[in-house]
Amino acid sequence: VGCDRSESLVDICGEKNFQAFVCDALSVPIRSGSCDACISIAVIHHFSTAERRLAAIRELARLLRPGGTALIYVWAMEQEYKNQKSKYLKEKNGSKDKEEEISTGTAQRPLGDQMPDSSSQDSGCSDGLCNDWKGEGWDAKPVADSRLPVHTNRTSFHSQDLLVPWHLKGGTKKKGESVDTVLFSAGSKESQELNPVFHRYYHVFCEGELEAVCRTLDCVRVQKSYYDQGNWCVVLEKL
Repeated sequence: VGCDRSESLVDICGEKNFQAFVCDALSVPIRSGSCDACISIAVIHHFSTAERRLAAIRELARLLRPGGTALIYVWAMEQEYKNQKSKYLKEKNGSKDKEEEISTGTAQRPLGDQMPDSSSQDSGCSDGLCNDWKGEGWDAKPVADSRLPVHTNRTSFHSQDLLVPWHLKGGTKKKGESVDTVLFSAGSKESQELNPVFHRYYHVFCEGELEAVCRTLDCVRVQKSYYDQGNWCVVLEKL
């Protein structure tokens, strides 16, 4: 059984005869201890505070029966690991990235005015930043600036908390409607209307961070922790 915050994605599952429902990952309407396994892929990195990320993992643990397991994937700060570039970096292509850089560079940040990444007080994964969660105060770092840098797609990360451009291709359309294919110059008003750019919040995880968060819960143990194509992953067992 699947669940998602997006009604449209749940509708797609229904069309494919999969069981799915709309819900909030912090409050899943399933009985405690009733699941043999839970999978959370690319969800928890969208929660904007350490407390909410921990709450999402705690909710997964609540659903599991004793001995049940959970698999969690989150986006990694380290897109180049052990001298190997992730698939995310490898898929970079010139023409697409130029368009994305143009959109990214002119994007209006919802939380403030334009700001160079270098001036953000949390930009870059400094040793101090990435080591904060290794001690008792992993979630105690105060927010230094309410403005977030906008990431350039297919490049390395320079901040743990950022906005990632998401390009809606062809604009919005309802079922049964057709969209005419019209070519516009990049950056034109018509192009922006047909291909709007949205910005999604991400907290990208440093090495060991996800595992450290999971270890704060007494009800689970970390069976396995590993890196997979630009993601940090853990397998948890319910005690």
